[in-house]
Parts: sequence; C-alpha cells; structure tokens
Amino acid sequence: MSAAAGHGASGFGARLRAATARWGPLCVGIDPHPALLAGAGLGVDSAGLAAFTDRCVKAFSGRVAVVKPQVSLFEAFGSDGFAVLEDAVARLRDAGTLVVLDAKRGDIGSSNDGYARAWFGQGAPLRCDAVTLSPYLGEGSLTGIAEAARDDGAGVFVLCRTSNPEAGALQTAVRADGVSVAAGIARWAEGFDGDVGLVVGVTVSDALASLPLARGSAPLLAPGFGAQGGGADDLARVFGPEAPRVLASVSRDILRHGGSVDALRAATASWQGSLAGTLGRPAPRG
Repeated sequence: MSAAAGHGASGFGARLRAATARWGPLCVGIDPHPALLAGAGLGVDSAGLAAFTDRCVKAFSGRVAVVKPQVSLFEAFGSDGFAVLEDAVARLRDAGTLVVLDAKRGDIGSSNDGYARAWFGQGAPLRCDAVTLSPYLGEGSLTGIAEAARDDGAGVFVLCRTSNPEAGALQTAVRADGVSVAAGIARWAEGFDGDVGLVVGVTVSDALASLPLARGSAPLLAPGFGAQGGGADDLARVFGPEAPRVLASVSRDILRHGGSVDALRAATASWQGSLAGTLGRPAPRG
C-alpha cells in the first residue's frame, strides 16, 4: 500500500490497528546517535547519517508496523540531516510502513499552525502518519494540530507518563479540578477516538493505576524497551489488559546491529517474535 493509498482511506487509529494486527506491536526507532554511527563503521557526518538511515529504511520498510525517527538527531546535521529525514519518511510510507516523527513539539497559535503545515497535508515536506507532542502549555493548545492531523488521516502521540524520573513530580501533580496532570491529558486524548495516543513509559509501573484508560480508544506508545531496561514480558506485565493497544518502542537494542541490513532485520524479527509470544500471537512473517 502506498502512502497515497493509505492516506484518507481511514483514520490513523484504524490504520494503526490494521498495521499492528499484521506486523505486531513493535515500533522501531531510527535514532542516529553518534556512537551508533561509529559502531556501524560510519563517519559521524552527513554521509554516515545517510548510509545508516538507508540501512534502516531497507531493513524496516514493509516489515514492521511503525518506524519512529528521532527528529533531533537528524536536525543535528542541519539541512543535510533534514534532507535525509525527508527521504527516509517518504520511502517508508511508500512501502506502507507507518511513520511517527518523534519531535516532541508543543506551542500555541501560529507556531502550531507552522508545525502542522510541516507534517500534514499534500505537499508537507515531512508528511507523516503521526508526531509526538508535548502538552505542557495545556493539552487544549494542541487541539489544532490534532485536528490538522485527523484531516490528513494522521494522528498524534502526546507525552503523558514518561519514563524519565524527573517527570514524575510534574505529571502526577494534582490540578485544581482534582485530577492529575497526566490524567487530564489522558481524558483529553480519549475524546479523539483513537487518533490521539499517549506516550506512557514501560518503566512507569503505576501508570495504569493513575490514568483513566477504561474507554480503551487511545493507543499507547511505550518507550523504555530494550536498552532502557524493558523486556518483551513487560508488555503484558505492566500494561495487563491494555497490552493490545500498546506500541512497544525499541531503538538502540535494534540499531546497535546497524552494521548491515541483514543484522538489523534479524534483530527486528527477534523482538517481533518475543512480543508476539508475550501476547500469545504468532510471530509476523514477511
């Protein structure tokens, strides 16, 4: 399925469910850290970035449900980095692979309008299937971006209960209406019928107890698998009955095999098999 065919055919939530039903819940990051470039035998320069990203695109295209490039690590290479990112996003989506840009943007008014024009709609230079957003100017400030995404058959993932320890005090703080900051974000997201998801770290052991997730519509993007300590078994252990709507995000534990396309594919298949086993499903087959 090409990107053109996928867009507009249905909303992001429906397309995400179809992709994970086919390929399982693995979301593979493309995080071109300098150490990973060097470990793959490449220079820490724009040529090395392009070669590393090309290996990733070839390894993941049409083989996983979701790929999540880390925008900042491309941005670090300036205009060359953005050119590599634009090419990677287009190639992945042409192969029918959903792309979530890990940008963590969040602003108000015309600034958000500019972000939306970069990501969504015909001719957008980084047209993607979803982006990550920060809601700490108030979740309502993101409504315009969320609606622009939905108009393009895309979605957003909003930071909610993240795995970094310093986030806990802010995200669990109780608002004037008696709910926590994170719970308020979750309630807002649930109003978009699956097109707005939540970022909830697998290492946040009390996340389910503290969030109003009973409706079950918002997909959950869960970082923390692999190098950050989360294992495949944690998908079911941490998320319990909500596990079927979780995207398990793995980056460095797969990307450390970036010396070749075949090695990246093998590492990806290993994670897919482990996650499928946790959910009691057969491993996806390419």
